[in-house]
Amino acid sequence: MNKEEKQVRVYADGVYDMFHYGHARQLEQCKKLFPNTHLIVGVCSQEDVEKYKGKSVMDGYQRTESVKHCKWADEVIYPAPWIVDEKFLNDHQIDYVAHDDIPYTTADVDDAYALCKKLGKFKATKRTEGISTTDIIGKILKDRHKYLKRNIERGMNRQELGMGLWEYYQLKYDWLFCQGRKRKQD
Repeated sequence: MNKEEKQVRVYADGVYDMFHYGHARQLEQCKKLFPNTHLIVGVCSQEDVEKYKGKSVMDGYQRTESVKHCKWADEVIYPAPWIVDEKFLNDHQIDYVAHDDIPYTTADVDDAYALCKKLGKFKATKRTEGISTTDIIGKILKDRHKYLKRNIERGMNRQELGMGLWEYYQLKYDWLFCQGRKRKQD
């Protein structure tokens, strides 16, 4: 086996909530860092996500299953540590850790990837502009009433949607009023 054929074990970690094409592109970049990359993807524990980032939409099982179904991932670790240490790198025989190069301040450290950078085991990836879990959640919240209406029309009840009785009837009134106004304008 020559040097180009040597398998390189690359580790990428994240929350991967509401897995989207930005996540997939990150993993694709990681997979393509070397000609023969074995990509290990760490999905952070639910406990750590809630402690350091806040509530996630998907639970740990759902986030892990989403990553497992991404064609770029060869191996998935759950729960993955919030911050990688030397023991974790050695235990999993990780050659490189890949993440975007912006220092990730968390858990009382200035950069969660500082150790990997110091050890020369860090490879930078680029973020995909225009997509993030935060943006998706923001869009859903902005159009909340449209999504509530959509799900009610599909048979969900107000309790399943976490709606109080007052909110439910207020929305029903608004929908009826708006539809009546729209018909008169047509």
